[in-house]
Amino acid sequence: MNNLKKKILIVEDDPTFSLLLKTWCQKNEYDPVAVFSVGTAQQEVLNNSFDLILSDLRLPDSDGIMFLTWLKDNKHETPVIILTNYADIQTAVSAMKLGAVDFMEKPVNHLILKEKVESAMRDGKQNTESRKQKAEKEYLKPYFLASPLVAERNSDLVIGNSMAAKEMYSHIQLVAPTDLSVLIYGESGTGKEYVAKTIHALSKRSKAPFVAVDCGVLSKELAASELFGHVKGSFTSAIFDKTGVFEEANGGTLFFDEIGNLPYEVQVQLLRTLQERKIRKVGGTKEQLVDVRLLCASNEDLDKAVQHGRFREDLFHRLQEFIIEVPALRNRVEDIELFAHFFREQTNSEISKEIKFISKEALLILKQHLWKGNLRELKNTIRRAALFANGNIILSEHLPVFQNTPPQEFSSLFDEKEEKQRILNALQKSGGNKTIAAKMLNIDRKTLYNKMHEYGVEL
Repeated sequence: MNNLKKKILIVEDDPTFSLLLKTWCQKNEYDPVAVFSVGTAQQEVLNNSFDLILSDLRLPDSDGIMFLTWLKDNKHETPVIILTNYADIQTAVSAMKLGAVDFMEKPVNHLILKEKVESAMRDGKQNTESRKQKAEKEYLKPYFLASPLVAERNSDLVIGNSMAAKEMYSHIQLVAPTDLSVLIYGESGTGKEYVAKTIHALSKRSKAPFVAVDCGVLSKELAASELFGHVKGSFTSAIFDKTGVFEEANGGTLFFDEIGNLPYEVQVQLLRTLQERKIRKVGGTKEQLVDVRLLCASNEDLDKAVQHGRFREDLFHRLQEFIIEVPALRNRVEDIELFAHFFREQTNSEISKEIKFISKEALLILKQHLWKGNLRELKNTIRRAALFANGNIILSEHLPVFQNTPPQEFSSLFDEKEEKQRILNALQKSGGNKTIAAKMLNIDRKTLYNKMHEYGVEL
């Protein structure tokens, strides 16, 4: 059966992005081969037949342009899609003129990727002139579409370019293949459930169920029934057999959202189940073995909840075998434009709009806002703006009037080319006090230190 799968060669030196592409290919019934250099890619092309090549532009031993030239000189007609960062778009256009059938800016949207892959395999041998026209048309777009690759087919998780985002995803990649319990910390609206879905999607349990539980609605009276199920007649309202979430998620992943809201009495039942790996339905007589991986999320410090007697210490240690922190949106300002375009695409699909662009002025306002509601607030803002937009572009007047947007002089770091100077200005005005400078820039101290190191800023 594997011989019938379309083969895709992935040429990408970023291990994380390469793994995500490989996982995406496998989930879409393609047969991927991943390499990290042009030299290895050339050997693969010489020794094997591929239906498509996904290639980065910047590679350690050469670049995508040289690889395309080599393919052309050796008369290999395998269609190539170039994957590029925003700064390399003009080079990507040149790559299309050399023979690439298409290009996409990183990170990419999985639905658009599927569309382009299928199109490239179907029409990969289009003539060079039509490729050239397509390249020039794409390059002349006033706002290039920037949308993320998601790690799981139905996930809305965005992979950002900020240092905080990259650190989080490196942790996801590290823990996903294991069976460790993971405690996911983050403010409300940061996307903790999507992080959990991504861990599940990249795990060996990915083909099994992912079941989410809202701990805030689990009362101590009905929690046992919700978690473990019940048999008909076990209590007054038990008019039929019920399957609990542990049984639903058997073999897969069980996600407890806002685990700190779990009633104390229910925490005892949960700990016993995790230790014994067995459940018994309410009113039942037989025990059933269950195999689930537990992922939990919290917007509060559970360590403090333990100290205050609201959370069991033994359960706390059982849940935090590995910890992932989801950064607040205000601490990853570099990713706001990416998120905004992603939500723009979602909104188009949800409310049948055709918004293609977001104006520079609107993006500037979005990058200056504090986003106390994080991704949820940004998504609602984009949806509202899309409703007000009459044409195909979101303008500044379509956005709400934000009350907590900081003055432009000390807005968050929204333009990479200006970041270093803004940091220097803030440090100068704060007299070298990094805490004050970070507040001026609307970022935390850790982000400031990372940026100073990145740009070689010393005091």
